[in-house]
Amino acid sequence: MGLIKAGIGAISSTLADQWKEYIYCDALDSDVLVKKGQKKISSRSSNYKGNDNIITDGSGICVADGQCMIIVEDGKVIDASAEPGNYTFDSGSEPSLLGNGFDFKKTFETIGKRFAFGGDAGKDQRVYYFNTKELTGNKFGTPNPVPFRVVDSRIGLDLDVSIRCSGVYSYRICDPLLFYANVCGNVEREFTREMIESQLKTEFISALQPALAKLSDMELRPNQIISHNSDLEDAMNIALDDKWVSKRGLKIVSIALGSVTLPEEDQEMIKTVQRNAALRDPNMAAATLVGAQADAMKDAANNAKGAVNGFMGMNMASSMGGNIQGLFNMGQNSTATWTCSCGSQNSGKFCPNCGKPKPEAPWTCSCGTVNTGKFCPNCGNKKPE
Repeated sequence: MGLIKAGIGAISSTLADQWKEYIYCDALDSDVLVKKGQKKISSRSSNYKGNDNIITDGSGICVADGQCMIIVEDGKVIDASAEPGNYTFDSGSEPSLLGNGFDFKKTFETIGKRFAFGGDAGKDQRVYYFNTKELTGNKFGTPNPVPFRVVDSRIGLDLDVSIRCSGVYSYRICDPLLFYANVCGNVEREFTREMIESQLKTEFISALQPALAKLSDMELRPNQIISHNSDLEDAMNIALDDKWVSKRGLKIVSIALGSVTLPEEDQEMIKTVQRNAALRDPNMAAATLVGAQADAMKDAANNAKGAVNGFMGMNMASSMGGNIQGLFNMGQNSTATWTCSCGSQNSGKFCPNCGKPKPEAPWTCSCGTVNTGKFCPNCGNKKPE
């Protein structure tokens, strides 16, 4: 049993009357996922009793844009088409399986529904139409905080925080055969979104944690998640592959996050670690001390008990705080680079490209000789420390 293409585009009432039966489906509402085809019996049909579950050989079947039609016999899918147009049902032909982007043949092999047909008129035969358009407006929100790992390898940041997020997502039926086999089955009239909405939303929320872990591996901060919706969509489809894609034939199309929030204590913890990490740099630490001493000088000048007492306290704090110039020297040494003879820029004592040691800086001996070694070849004096 198969389909023979009869025409493309809109069907006129004249063309519909040429078939023994004419099976069609009006435009599917956004809340309807699956609907049973309607049958219009013409004067040429021998099926005057109008049995809705028998398809007469030579009947016409219409498929519109945004729809996928499947023919079911005794609960088994025997043919399908997602290409818009008009078709003639031929019980003597092989299934045509017109995918139009859907891999029907692969699914047929997977679910084992393809078999030989005999065209017995006493069998139960139905036509179902699936809504293949993007189904939008599905709101979601995390009722409980979701763990998120904040990683920044540049400063050694690795913290577990909790985030809340909300927004909307859209999905579509990417494999109608799987959806029929594992979700809706033979429905009397239609299968709507509300019949599966609660289940999908629960599974969507549970998949957020592994999906956000993928974004964490990209070293994204919580406030950067909103600007990486496409990465989140890919991660969600991977997380939902077993329950949605492979089992139900559903796929996430888009996700629009409205907000991503952290508890105040987690926000403050991240800021503290970032500030402390910045002070690991000797130049940053020295600059911070300079700023603190400048503020201390202002406070000392305004000291009500006398500027002298204020400056004495400032000097004591300065001596306890360490040598600022020493910090600047450390920063200069840590950022000093040298060019190896192989062309590599390096900051260590050896070139990581060729292994050559860093060349010694030239120094001038007391006798006036310029040297690069540890001893002056002219007078034998040792290089000053």
